[in-house]
Amino acid sequence: MVGPQYDLLANPLGVVRSTFDTAISSGSDPTSLNGRDWGAIDLFRHFLSDQSQLSQVPLLTPATIKYVKPNTLVRFRGMIQDMLGNEFYVGTFKDGSVWRTNKFTDFAQYPIPTGSSVDTQIWERRLLCCVPIPGLSPWAESTPETVADVLMDCTSDQREKRRRGDDESSAMHVENDEVGEVSPNSKRMREGERPSPAPQSQGAVPEAAGSCMSLMPCLNGNSSSCIVKIYDTPESELRLNDIFEFVGILTSDLELQDDCEDRDLLNGLSEDPLHHFPPNKVPRLHCLIHRKLSTLDFLQNTPIIELKPDLVKGIRESLLKYLSAVLGNDDVAAHFMLLHLLSKVQARVDAIAVGKFSVNFTCFNKESASIFGKQLNLAVKNLVPFTHCIPLTVEYLNTASLAPKKNYDKNRLETGVLQLAEGSHLIVDETKLEAGTLNSVGVENASLLKNLMENQKVDYDFKYYKMEMATDVQLLVLSEGKSNILPADVIVPIRPSATNCSEAVSAETLEAWRWYLGTVRQLPHCMESGMEKMVESDLVDAIQADRSLSIQDFSRWLTMGRLMSLSYGETSMSLEHWQMARELERLRRERLK
Repeated sequence: MVGPQYDLLANPLGVVRSTFDTAISSGSDPTSLNGRDWGAIDLFRHFLSDQSQLSQVPLLTPATIKYVKPNTLVRFRGMIQDMLGNEFYVGTFKDGSVWRTNKFTDFAQYPIPTGSSVDTQIWERRLLCCVPIPGLSPWAESTPETVADVLMDCTSDQREKRRRGDDESSAMHVENDEVGEVSPNSKRMREGERPSPAPQSQGAVPEAAGSCMSLMPCLNGNSSSCIVKIYDTPESELRLNDIFEFVGILTSDLELQDDCEDRDLLNGLSEDPLHHFPPNKVPRLHCLIHRKLSTLDFLQNTPIIELKPDLVKGIRESLLKYLSAVLGNDDVAAHFMLLHLLSKVQARVDAIAVGKFSVNFTCFNKESASIFGKQLNLAVKNLVPFTHCIPLTVEYLNTASLAPKKNYDKNRLETGVLQLAEGSHLIVDETKLEAGTLNSVGVENASLLKNLMENQKVDYDFKYYKMEMATDVQLLVLSEGKSNILPADVIVPIRPSATNCSEAVSAETLEAWRWYLGTVRQLPHCMESGMEKMVESDLVDAIQADRSLSIQDFSRWLTMGRLMSLSYGETSMSLEHWQMARELERLRRERLK
């Protein structure tokens, strides 16, 4: 068991190496440890299962990376933008009579022998290029004050520990140096070189004595992507465009550059997949623990609340009142907006994405769009964590890079506007669209948007072929008349009677609305057999009264009924909710006349 002298936050590598030594001394075969946890991961998982401990781990962002010390524990929240393949590395090797490991590091602490392969084991890890979540709303980000508090707490703890360490025995200092992080200067001294001062970035603030904050060499704070190295995880657990929180060990650029000779040993095994991701621009994170994030993970200071009917009904009514005010006191449009915000792809049957509910608000002109469009865009940003707005014009269609494209020269996937995380909200503003000619790029972009709207799929361009990637994006279109480019599931002409938006909303109310949308949207839903028969009978009566109705109309009614029941926190449709959905549809069709 790791003793108290090992700090899981400040010295995670010491914990990894100590647990490895313990496993070897207990009789574990070092050549068979690849893909197995020898106790380190369990230790970190138990430690971080406490939310108060997890909150002490600094969050890695472009603003905080230069203040985090290398080889310490950090968190990174991001979307998997590209999968770079696998990387081979020397996982364990024999140093004289002692077995050592390089797992969770980019460099060797001790010289690697070049002799028998029995004494050197090559292991494999996966490489992911992760980026900050596209369209992340400001309220869903960790505040700078929170990050600063974590770093200052870390600083205070380290100063106190170093003061206590001055009174400890020299043997303890030797032990900690052996298993802890290794500075480049100490590495050079072991190899018989003279130590040289570490370079400091221009304008850097010198590290305070005893501080855990140290400017990452050459990283200027503008870096947005992060290379995450994954160990011992099935490929099915990590998919493109998924959002994860990774907790792991941050590697410094100086260590990578200093250890390039050791890494050259592996050049003959595979081409370096990180060639186009220089370590002085893109940080490396060796992942210990990861978890997929949901919308609720981005709520700030929101307690777990029981889903009680009265509570849900109250939140629903206040949110509808707010949406109505945003849309000029249009209650019908507000109801459709609420159903739209609760929609998601429930299943895929052949080419049909069941559950999607895209909306096209019409009767906008440039003047009304500047008022209600702006208010609606701001409201969505305040309610959902991932939002985007596309001002659709001929010039935009002819020049924008909507589809992700594979760059074979760099062997990486270059992102596009439509490479979005699951649950993203996209507003397409067509009010500025005027007559013009689409070039080949514009035609392809229009086709991409249409496919996203109809099938919830995006074509990724791999140059020699196209690959359809399933997605789940809520689409809202603002236009003067019915959109000819984006065929939405439902057309709703707006009828505003006022121009003033609602009064200021308190932070507590906003948090309640966000909790409501995030929680209710994830609820399971079913239809009881008795209700199925009533719905079938209702549909038969409807088609006898109106022969123009199609299967798409029936599918939309069922989706509206399901979303209406979900809006009340119910997991099965009732007759009341079905009738409310039918009445809402009747009011909409009256407007279309």
